[in-house]
Amino acid sequence: MNGQSKSISTEARNPLARIRPRDAASLLLIDRSGKELRILMGKRHMRHVFMPGKFVFPGGRTEAADGRISAIAELSEVDQAKLLTGMGSRSSVQRCRALAISAIRETYEEAGLFLGRRHPETVSIVHPDWAAFVERKILPDLSVLRYFARATTPPGRSRRFDTRFFLAFRDAVADVLPDATGPSQELEELCWLPFHEANQLDIPEITRMIIKEAQAVLAANPSLDPGYPVIQYRMKYGRFVREVF
Repeated sequence: MNGQSKSISTEARNPLARIRPRDAASLLLIDRSGKELRILMGKRHMRHVFMPGKFVFPGGRTEAADGRISAIAELSEVDQAKLLTGMGSRSSVQRCRALAISAIRETYEEAGLFLGRRHPETVSIVHPDWAAFVERKILPDLSVLRYFARATTPPGRSRRFDTRFFLAFRDAVADVLPDATGPSQELEELCWLPFHEANQLDIPEITRMIIKEAQAVLAANPSLDPGYPVIQYRMKYGRFVREVF
């Protein structure tokens, strides 16, 4: 009873403690065309309330409609199974697809990159967010994504996200907008940088951790074959912990 009273009292003092994290996805695109691997980073505009001026990967909140978007190829069975693990009572294949699709959508909206493959026939996606894909007869390709990390914003923040991080190679980009940014213009100064240079940017600490995890994955699994363990960062017993599953 005392513990329950303490919990209620804490929430009453801090309404932010009751905020549940929203599903989100982020994509780490890797350029392997040169001698040194390079990663895509972009700077968030200073007008943003959330992490203004910080360099990040393309990504953002997952929308319910994302799970219903057509794809030219689906997630690997291994990656789908890993996404299902940890979803709890709300686990579903559609939710897995929504996370993967949103990573591709956000990469287009923020960086102007179309991750997918061209389709010889008319692409049927009836959603305004995907009009540019339809015009180019490009369907998103989920099979190129590798789910490798997850991070949940600690309680007490005004914005909380349960973010799944995916890796993919730049080879999977079917087309690019000419403006060096995406239509949302959320990111500027888009750049492809070696990992050690990316770490020298003004980046959030969790971004630094995820870059380190990506380096480890690519060193052990340079072809990004399915099956590499997933790293999870979250609050547990009052501490921010790293777990492997």
